[in-house]
Amino acid sequence: MEHASWEEGKVSGAVYHGGDDLLNLQSEAYRMFSVSNPIHPDVFPGVRKMEAEIVAMVLAMFNAPSGAGGITTSGGTESILMACLSARTKACVERGVSEPEIIVPSTGHAAFDKAGQYFGLTVHRVAVDPVTLKVDLKAVSRLVNYNTILIAGSAPNFPHGIIDDIVGLSKIALKRRIPFHVDACLGSFLVPFLEKAGYPTEPFDFRVKGVTSVSCDTHKYGFAPKGSSVVLFRTKKLRSYGYFVSATWPGGVYASPSLAGSRAGSLIAGTWASLVSQGENGYTNSCREIVGAAKEIESGIRERLHPDLYILGEPMVSVVAFSSKTLNIYEVADELISLGWHLNVLQDPPALHIACTRPTVSAVEKFLKDLEKAVQSVKLRGESEYGSKAAIGETTALYGVAGSLPNKSVINTMATGFIDTLYKA
Repeated sequence: MEHASWEEGKVSGAVYHGGDDLLNLQSEAYRMFSVSNPIHPDVFPGVRKMEAEIVAMVLAMFNAPSGAGGITTSGGTESILMACLSARTKACVERGVSEPEIIVPSTGHAAFDKAGQYFGLTVHRVAVDPVTLKVDLKAVSRLVNYNTILIAGSAPNFPHGIIDDIVGLSKIALKRRIPFHVDACLGSFLVPFLEKAGYPTEPFDFRVKGVTSVSCDTHKYGFAPKGSSVVLFRTKKLRSYGYFVSATWPGGVYASPSLAGSRAGSLIAGTWASLVSQGENGYTNSCREIVGAAKEIESGIRERLHPDLYILGEPMVSVVAFSSKTLNIYEVADELISLGWHLNVLQDPPALHIACTRPTVSAVEKFLKDLEKAVQSVKLRGESEYGSKAAIGETTALYGVAGSLPNKSVINTMATGFIDTLYKA
């Protein structure tokens, strides 16, 4: 079966390709460590050392203080889960909290809701400012109470590519003595290099005093193999709150730092090889190219497609989100699909975004021209105000329906059925 033409830069995010040379290096690392398993550090000491060095490199990247710690995980979702689990255990052990709550921007990753479902947390979603799309600090502050175990912010968020007010959230967390997690999974190896690449930046890492944990995906802009991420903690004690230890099992003492037991040492080896081969200069250069592509797309939409389209907020990293006040944006998405593009379709409000990657860099002008074609096609069909017609097309239909149905249980049923079909051989 054919896949989407990501090599041509026509896919938003999804494939974070570091080049054929890096892919060959990763494949060799996979081969060399294909049977290894870090659950047995005595058998595979090299994998243990590589994992420790991955964590050390990412800690340094986010300016972690002395005494900080981290663990590798299977991806951003698990990294967020581990941050929430650590905060829940800390609150239970240190304060006796039995009904834990977390406060998350409405634009924060769905993994926070998954953590709520898995770990019995009440998740409070806070609206963002309609103009800046940053989380409303006053609303966050009002929600804090004795049961609050964690506040979260994004650097940047997935839907719109906007960095929350990390300093403002930090002040709330410090004042109320609550852990504060920064989800930098999407920003990963871009936000730490914005300044070095010559772009504006905002405070986002451990230099902000209230930040107690950070999630960073090595498998996105770190160009590591899929299935690798890192979660960082300001102190090793915070890290240990997420550990699982069973001292009474007949099979011996069982301990693991994350949700998984056995893990693929080959992934660790591939990730280590990626980070070491790219280095600071490599990541600075890729940041310059990728963020540069995003800024070209942003300015192109503002200059060439106004007033049909508008940009959401002021994006600083790799994601550019856009919508329309006059067109059905989902129909624009369908037109783009017919031209071979696969963008991310958003809801509340209806919008599209493109997450730029290395392949996008050479496809910027092609994207802008095809976006102009898509807009003109929708206008020629006499499309009325967006939302007046049902969204069409395979990709946009679920989002279009989800945004208009008051009963979300229908969507839950549809999504469950969709997942079921994925396992039909």
